[in-house]
Amino acid sequence: MTPSSTPFSTLIRTASHEQHVEAETSTFMSDLLGGRLGVDAYARYTEQLWFVYEALESGARELTDDPVAGPFIQPELMRLASLERDLAHLRGPGWRDGATALPATVEYAERVAECARTWPGGYVAHHYTRYLGDLSGGQIIRGTAEKTWGFARKGDGVRFYVFEDIGNPAAFKRGYRELLDALPADDLEKQRVVAECRRAFALNTGVFRALGEEFRISA
Repeated sequence: MTPSSTPFSTLIRTASHEQHVEAETSTFMSDLLGGRLGVDAYARYTEQLWFVYEALESGARELTDDPVAGPFIQPELMRLASLERDLAHLRGPGWRDGATALPATVEYAERVAECARTWPGGYVAHHYTRYLGDLSGGQIIRGTAEKTWGFARKGDGVRFYVFEDIGNPAAFKRGYRELLDALPADDLEKQRVVAECRRAFALNTGVFRALGEEFRISA
C-alpha cells in the first residue's frame, strides 16, 4: 500500500507507535500503575493534565468552524470540568492556589496553544493523541486509581477518565477514525500532522520523565 492509499487513521497510529509505547512504559507511569506511588503522585499528574487540557480546550473555542479541526471538536470529549472536580477532591477547594506546571508541562501546553492559534492540522494531532488515549489506555489508569487509592467507581478523583456522554466508546472511536480518514489535507500536510503526533507523544513523555524525577522511588 502506498502512503496515499493507506487510511490516514492507520498511518497516524502506526507512525506514532514507538513514541506511544515509550510514553506508556515510562518509569513514572509504570510505578503509578504498579501501585508503588502514593496518591500525591497521582494528584500531581492530574494537576499537570489540567494545564494541558486548559490549552487544548480553550483553543477549541476558536476552531469550531474550522474545516480541518472543527469536526473533531465534540462537547462529549471535553475534560476540563471533570479534571477540576477531580482536583477539588484530591487537593481541596483551593487547589488552584497551589497548582504549578512543571517546565515540561509548560512546554507541552504552549505547543498545544500555538497549534490551536496557528495550525489546525497540528491541533488535530494533539487532539487525537490526548482524547483517543483517554478513551483507551486511560481506562487502565482509572481502574488502578480506584483499586489503589479507594476512589468510588467512576466517582470524584477519576472523573477525568469517565466519558458520561459517550455510551459506546468503541463506536465513538470508529467514528473518530473516520474523521481522520476524511481529513481535508494533501499527503504533505498529512505527513506534517503525523510528525506533530510524534511530537505530542514526546512532549507527554517529557512530562512523565519530570514526574519520575519528582517521585523517584529510592532503590
